[in-house]
Amino acid sequence: MLKLLAIQIYDSEALRSLIDERIKEKLGFPANMSDKKFTSEIKAITERVCKPCWEIKYCPYGPLVEDFPLLPLTLKLGENYLNYAKKCLKTKLLGDGSPLDEKRRKMFEEEVSNFNPKDYVKKIPEDVESMACKEFGHVCPVFFVSEGFTETSKPRRRGRFIPFAIKMRIVRRDNYTCQHCGKHLNDEEVEFDHKIPVSKGGSSEESNLRLTCFDCNREKSDSVDI
Repeated sequence: MLKLLAIQIYDSEALRSLIDERIKEKLGFPANMSDKKFTSEIKAITERVCKPCWEIKYCPYGPLVEDFPLLPLTLKLGENYLNYAKKCLKTKLLGDGSPLDEKRRKMFEEEVSNFNPKDYVKKIPEDVESMACKEFGHVCPVFFVSEGFTETSKPRRRGRFIPFAIKMRIVRRDNYTCQHCGKHLNDEEVEFDHKIPVSKGGSSEESNLRLTCFDCNREKSDSVDI
């Protein structure tokens, strides 16, 4: 009985620590907030999508984005960079084939010497990753200080359903051509791609849709591609 209780306590502790405390703190949440509550809060705020940024490629916050936090690096990225630095030191060449200069050599040696896995997080939840600005890398202000000017008053068309009239306008607009590879498409080959996936808050409005072929649509999957 005591052994079973110990296992249950261990499991509950493990569940509470699945999301690194540093991620919670970076986003302004208490480090001891439960993963369940944190995930719920993140899902709620990531429903806010900055319409100018996503759809007309204009950031209403401009340089203010740089005042918002950068997400911590994952251990995988840290190890990839470590291996790159070691390779450069060994070959005395940079990734593009140019010679490794003295300044970079010293920098790489210091970084390799000081590498500490504890400085990195093991994983960043997908919903949290989607909050990073695609241009600057910082967490987008819209998720925390969204105002009326970042969204139009017109409701966004949610879900995957695309009305026939919109499909016809997109086909004519994109001239039966895959917007990824340029292939000319027949009627039976036409597919509709969400630039911002529905899973990441994208709408099924005309401005967020484009024509693609089967292969390109599958290759893109649920990634963001503006």
